Amino acid sequence: MEKNSSEDRLFTKYHIRTDLALESHQAVIEREGPPELPGVQVHTEEEPGITLTRIVVENDLGARLMGKAPGNYSTIQAAGLREHNRDVHERTAQLLAKEIEWFFEQSQVGAEDSVLVVGLGNWNATPDSLGPKVLENLMVTRHLLEMSPPELRQGLRPVAALAPGVLGLTGIETGEIIMGVVERMGAKAVICVDALASRSVDRLCSTIQISDTGIHPGAGVGNRRLAINKETLGIPVIAIGVPTVVHAVTIISDALNLLDSGSQAPSGAGDGTPGRTQFKIDPQTLLNPEQAQNPASNPGPVPDRRQLISQVLDPYFGSMIVTPKEIDLLIDEVADVVTGGLNTAFHEGVSYDEVFKYLS
Repeated sequence: MEKNSSEDRLFTKYHIRTDLALESHQAVIEREGPPELPGVQVHTEEEPGITLTRIVVENDLGARLMGKAPGNYSTIQAAGLREHNRDVHERTAQLLAKEIEWFFEQSQVGAEDSVLVVGLGNWNATPDSLGPKVLENLMVTRHLLEMSPPELRQGLRPVAALAPGVLGLTGIETGEIIMGVVERMGAKAVICVDALASRSVDRLCSTIQISDTGIHPGAGVGNRRLAINKETLGIPVIAIGVPTVVHAVTIISDALNLLDSGSQAPSGAGDGTPGRTQFKIDPQTLLNPEQAQNPASNPGPVPDRRQLISQVLDPYFGSMIVTPKEIDLLIDEVADVVTGGLNTAFHEGVSYDEVFKYLS
């Protein structure tokens, strides 16, 4: 319940919808001003072309500020994921594997404990097909290990995979399906792979988030379903997500912000009025007509641009989400990276080079 109410407060206060803890943190810092938030720890590591950011939400105060449940959030950013850069893909997958292993340690998941990997999403909708795509090349071993002698099981973890679809295809809550499978197979941990929503076009298919707070299917597009987390399943739940969509209102708002944040009109252009850019956009035009004509009637600062845009455009674009035109190729590329990271983290007896032989 805290996660729901926190995210609702984040949207109500800042008019931001995002599944990424990194973006939530940046949004609060931009609007509140302090370089650090109480109850939130941030650590960043960089290597060529890749940035790893770990955010720890320590308590309820941090959760209220961030709009995210208490827990660990790791974000891997690599612009090369959107390019056909094999070196960046492999290094990102290796870093993802290390992060998954770190989350296993934090959750006290043993090296031989069985894991259920759930590919969330709708395989019929390309931006939402990341989860099922990841499972296509996953090294599933649970059925093999049950029939193998102990001496052949060294370095391999029992892994099972499930792509439950979505409520509209099955008529069954995804959480209910997972609960039944977990209870039956006795899994010790669940990893959910899902597509996320971002507030930045630049982060689409170039960012991977790992968290131990579970997941709410459909939350990023305003269609929240039954939570899949440790509270509902009784075992650790690690969520791996990649943003594939962004809200249309966010794109429009960011575009207008770029117009207003640039330089003033060049010499000889425009009328030289302070506050106008070379595109002759006046912040006062965003006020309601009565206030724009008579500013003295309602003195005070100009309302938040994003709030105004949301109010104006919500009736038309409120539920519209946007994805890149090359999303089919991007999904295939990033799915291979996530699969490579999972296979490497799961099976100590399989080298990284061997892992990528399984991938297309």
